[in-house]
Amino acid sequence: MDIINYHSILESLLFAAGDEGLTIKQIAEAMEVDEPRASELVGELKDKLENDPSRGLIVILLAGTVQLGTKKDNAPYLQKLLESPGTASLSQAALETLAIIAYKQPITRAEIEEIRGVKTERPLQTLMSKALIKEAGRAEGSGRAYLYGTTKEFLDYFGLKSLEELPPLPEKNEEEFIQEEADLFFGKFQGQE
Repeated sequence: MDIINYHSILESLLFAAGDEGLTIKQIAEAMEVDEPRASELVGELKDKLENDPSRGLIVILLAGTVQLGTKKDNAPYLQKLLESPGTASLSQAALETLAIIAYKQPITRAEIEEIRGVKTERPLQTLMSKALIKEAGRAEGSGRAYLYGTTKEFLDYFGLKSLEELPPLPEKNEEEFIQEEADLFFGKFQGQE
């Protein structure tokens, strides 16, 4: 009979969830246990990580969610990593995300993901860690999602005095471009009838 390593599974789930974290209910559903057992497992993993000096992670309980974080003792090393020249360049995903924020700010993560068509959690983390973007308030309505905007460091990074110096966007909006592309694509097939 296989023994299920619940702590290993829980650690993997929390890692995959990233900074969004998971609720006890989500953990219970994913691990196929009841909520009291999920809470118990979170507590056990929290104790296990905090009391093992060879581990660099901790469990954080924040605003009804469970997240993984790093131990404070390791902060100087993380700071060196962020400041090292090897991490100075931005990935294509980070650049795309930054461009969307620069032109559409203030903007929510959901709006960015709608434009990009993919998740933006990692690029947002990268941009926040490099202080190129910041939380610029909360959106109105249910959920009150964070709004993102650029920072002074963004302007410095790209050698701009103000956002007005950003190059203008193309005249066509995205929907017109997509429609034009679709018309060209489908036009090829209509000619073959």
